[in-house]
Amino acid sequence: MDKMNQRVLLIGAARQGTALARYFIRRGASVTVTDLRSENELLEYIKTLKDKPIKWVLGEHPMNLLDNVDLVCVSGGVPLDAPIVVEARKRGIPLSNDSQIFLEVAPCKVIGITGSAGKTTTTKLVGRMAEFAAKETNLYRKAWIGGNVGNPLIDVVDEMHEEDIAVMELSSFQLEVMTISPNIAAVLNITPNHLDRHKTMDSYISAKSRIVEYQNNCDVAVLNRDDPQSWAFRKNVRGYLASFGMDENNDEYLDSYTDGDKVFIREGRRVLEICSRNEIKLRGEHNLMNVLAACSIAFSAGIPFDDIRKGILDFEGVEHRLEFVRSWGGAEWFNDSIATAPERAMAAIRSFNEPIILLAGGMDKDLPWDDFAKLVSRRVDHLILFGEAEEIIANAMNPYLGTTQIIRCKKLHDAINAASEIVKPGDVVLLSPGGTSFDEFRDFAERGQFFRKWVNELP
Repeated sequence: MDKMNQRVLLIGAARQGTALARYFIRRGASVTVTDLRSENELLEYIKTLKDKPIKWVLGEHPMNLLDNVDLVCVSGGVPLDAPIVVEARKRGIPLSNDSQIFLEVAPCKVIGITGSAGKTTTTKLVGRMAEFAAKETNLYRKAWIGGNVGNPLIDVVDEMHEEDIAVMELSSFQLEVMTISPNIAAVLNITPNHLDRHKTMDSYISAKSRIVEYQNNCDVAVLNRDDPQSWAFRKNVRGYLASFGMDENNDEYLDSYTDGDKVFIREGRRVLEICSRNEIKLRGEHNLMNVLAACSIAFSAGIPFDDIRKGILDFEGVEHRLEFVRSWGGAEWFNDSIATAPERAMAAIRSFNEPIILLAGGMDKDLPWDDFAKLVSRRVDHLILFGEAEEIIANAMNPYLGTTQIIRCKKLHDAINAASEIVKPGDVVLLSPGGTSFDEFRDFAERGQFFRKWVNELP
């Protein structure tokens, strides 16, 4: 759509909304930004748009904002059942978001990565591989990394060139309104998540499926053979199919896999050994799967073998994702604040063989805790609960108590103090909550930052 003289309503004034506001202002559009939060709550974002000709409507979403509007853009944090979004649809006003518009106008090849877990790690890892390719082989002029992680790419789309490559993380919240897919689309896995927002697994899966649904016959879909729902999307693939999994696949398409302690990429009869498992700096089987995914994604994008290998060897992970904080009391303390679903916390638990003191809780997302409770009863010595989900998790643990000692606290800081009183040499103290942070913190990153701060303050 021609942006000049458009009347655009942006719902949500955080990263995505302010990035879109700058994009539309540069194109001469008339922009209104509305958010249910107050000016004080949004001050850091409002300052970034100082002196821009924007109409601000804060603390409410009055329906008259939809009068004479050409386009409504919804930030990821705004549910599609919000009354103003429902009314926009009733009026037939087109809906979009920052990721959709970026894909419409991006001048270069775009890689999109989604999944219930591992999106950020895989996006950053593929981005690192692409940066090596840009720097050392001149395959690309520049690699851009963003989307749901880091900065929205719409903010820098005017700086991009045809010879660039963009690697973007896409969440289900972004995908659920999108009608365009990236050139290379990867689905890492799909497990129960965000059911407080999507209500049903079918709705959640439907949102994820959009990353491949709108591809054409020149595009590539990268799917996880070991994840039933990701692999089920192969029926939607319109172009080329690539895959990844623990064991080798004998079909014709591009494949990454492990054999013994080695990681391989195979394309037809061509087999390349990438690295050994002990060269990967990331802990856990789930991170090995992220590496396999990154290999297939990068190879599909034409990134050379040497740059794929360098990217893996150079990569030390992303903060708040099994991030080592410090040794204290003879134990190693890890920050996995990103684990906002029970499945993610389970992956973290499986990454350790040491005795575990687990800090779990936060705010529940209407997700099942039964499998989490079974695993905790087998693998965790001490379970320290905190936050609003404390009672829910404790109830889920009742049938599986075993030898696991449960300690109940109100806040994360209390949980850290409780761990410090029982920790022994050789233990691992793991913050992997399984719930969101919104009962106590702004987001998982702030929770992780405070965890690091309080652990580093232990005497």
